[in-house]
Amino acid sequence: MQKFISFKDVFRPKLFSTLRSYSKEKFLQDLLAGWIVAVVAIPLAIAFGISSGVGPTEGLVTAIIAGFIISAFGGSKVQIGGPTGAFIVIIYGIIQQHGLTGLLIATIMAGILLIFMGLFKLGNVIKFVPYPVIIGFTAGIAVTIFSTQMNDLFGMGIEDAPADFISKWICYFEHLRDINWWAFAVGIASLLIIIFSTKINKKIPGSLVAIVLMTLVVWLLRKFGGVNSIVTIGDLYTLPSGMPAPQLPALELEEGQTLIQLVQDLFPSAFTIAMLGAIESLLSAMVADGVIGDKHNSNTELIAQGLANVGTPFFGGIPATGAIARTMANINNGGRTPVAGIVHAAMLLLVLICFGPLVGMIPMACLAGVLLVVSYNMAGIRSVVSLAKAPKSDFIVMIVTFVLTVIFDLTIAIEIGLLLAVILFLKRTNEATVIRSFSDEIDPTLQNDIRLHGNDLEMLHIPAQTEVFEIDGPYFFGIANKFDELSQRIGEDQKVRILRMRKVSFIDSTGIHNLEQLYLRSQRCGMTLVLSGVNERVFQALDKAGLVQLIGRQNIRDHINGALARAEEIVKNKD
Repeated sequence: MQKFISFKDVFRPKLFSTLRSYSKEKFLQDLLAGWIVAVVAIPLAIAFGISSGVGPTEGLVTAIIAGFIISAFGGSKVQIGGPTGAFIVIIYGIIQQHGLTGLLIATIMAGILLIFMGLFKLGNVIKFVPYPVIIGFTAGIAVTIFSTQMNDLFGMGIEDAPADFISKWICYFEHLRDINWWAFAVGIASLLIIIFSTKINKKIPGSLVAIVLMTLVVWLLRKFGGVNSIVTIGDLYTLPSGMPAPQLPALELEEGQTLIQLVQDLFPSAFTIAMLGAIESLLSAMVADGVIGDKHNSNTELIAQGLANVGTPFFGGIPATGAIARTMANINNGGRTPVAGIVHAAMLLLVLICFGPLVGMIPMACLAGVLLVVSYNMAGIRSVVSLAKAPKSDFIVMIVTFVLTVIFDLTIAIEIGLLLAVILFLKRTNEATVIRSFSDEIDPTLQNDIRLHGNDLEMLHIPAQTEVFEIDGPYFFGIANKFDELSQRIGEDQKVRILRMRKVSFIDSTGIHNLEQLYLRSQRCGMTLVLSGVNERVFQALDKAGLVQLIGRQNIRDHINGALARAEEIVKNKD
C-alpha cells in the first residue's frame, strides 16, 4: 500500500517549490496576470452558475474557493480553476433529479474520488482516454450549452423548460410567439461586441466589454426609455453582500431512503463529475506545459482538484476543474507561478463583497450571448473536421459519443464512447496481429533471422514432419480464436509443431489457456510442441501458469535455430 499512497511521491504542490526562488518582479507579473484573469472569470463564473441551474453567487463562490485551492495545492504552475461549461449539463441534470443537496453531495463524492485517483497515481492513466471520445463529448456539451441559452437569448420567459434536448427544442418552437425582441437585440449586440472587440483590443476580454456596455444600455433603457421587459440577473436572483458562511449540506432523504441508497443513486453522477474534471484539468495542464515549457505533476493536480471539489460545496459551490481559457489568459498576461491564480481568487472575492448590486444589473440575454461564444469555442469545429478525415472507426466513435451526449447524458456518452473505443482498439490489434505458417523452409532475409553460428543468410530448412507457426503481435483474447482455428489444421504425418513467439510482446490468461489447449491437442495427435523466441515477460507468465513444466523446458528455445534442431532430434527419436 505504501507504494501507492505516499505524499512524498504524489502530493508536491508547485506553489511550495516556486516560492523558494520567488521575487518582487515575479510577484508584479503574477499580480497583473491574476487581475486580468479575474476580469475574464467574472462573466464566465456568473454565466456558468446561472446556466447550471443554481445562480450567479454559486458560480462566483466556486471560482473563488476552487480557484484558490487549485492554485495553492495543484501540480501546475499556471492552472486556473473554477466552474466550466463542461459541467453545465450534468449539474443541471443532477439538480433536476436530486435537488441542490444532491448536487452538493455528488460534488463532495467526486472530490473524494479525485483525491483517491491522485493517491493511487492514476493521473497518467486518465490521459489515455481516446481523442475521438474527448472531441465527441466536448462537442456534445457545446451543442447542449447552445440549446440551453435560447430561452434567455430570445427572452421567451419559459419557466421550467424540459431538460432533454429534443423536448427542449419542441418547447422553444411552441413559444416562438413569446419572443422579446428587446432581449434578442441585447443578445445579438453582445455577440457582435464579443466577436469584433477582440479584433480591436485583445487584452480586454470581449465578454467583459459586452457585459459592461449592455448593462449600461439596459439601465438607460429602463430609466429613460421605459423598457422594463429585459430581464436582468437581479430580477431572478438575490445576490449576497459577502461570502456565504460555510455549512454542512443538509441531508434530505426521501421517505424510506437510507444514506447508503442516496450515495448509490448519486455515484454515477459523482463518477462522471470526477472523470470530466480529471480529463479537463489534465488536458488544460498539458496544453499549459507546452506553452511555458514546464511539466506538471498530474497526481498532485488530481488531489488538488479533489480538495477543491470537497471544499466548495460547504460554501454552496458547484463542481470545478482546470479552465483552459482562463489558464491561457493567465499565461498570455505573464502569469508564471500559482500566485497568479491566488490573486485571481482574491479579486473575485472583492467583486462578490463590494460589487454585488452591479452584478445584479447584468441582462440575462447578454449572458446568453457570452455562453453562445463559449459553446462555439468549446465545439472544436476544426478538430471535428479533422476527425472526419481520420479512419472511419474514429469518426464513428466521435459521432456516437456526440449524439449520446446531446440526446441522453454525459455518463452514458462516456461509458459507451470508451467501450466503442476499446472494441475498435481490439479489432485493430487483432487485424494487425499476423499468424504465419511454414512447412518447408524459412527465408531469413524476409524474417530478419540470422543464424546463431556465423552471419550466413542461407535458407533455414524445416525438418520433415515439422510445421512452424509464427505469431506477429500480442497473444491475447482478441487473437486466440484466430490462432485456434489455424492450429487445428494438423497434418496426419506431422510430429513436431514449432510456435515462434519472438514477436509476442505479452500474453494474457486467454492466450495461456489457448496455448495449453494447443499443447493438449498436439499431444493427442502424437505431436510435440516446441516454443521459440519467448521473451522474458512472456516466459514468466507461462512459468507462473505451469506451462513451462507442462511443455518441458527442453522444448522452449531462445532462437529458431535451436527450435529447428530440437525438432530434428524429436523426429529422429520418434522414428
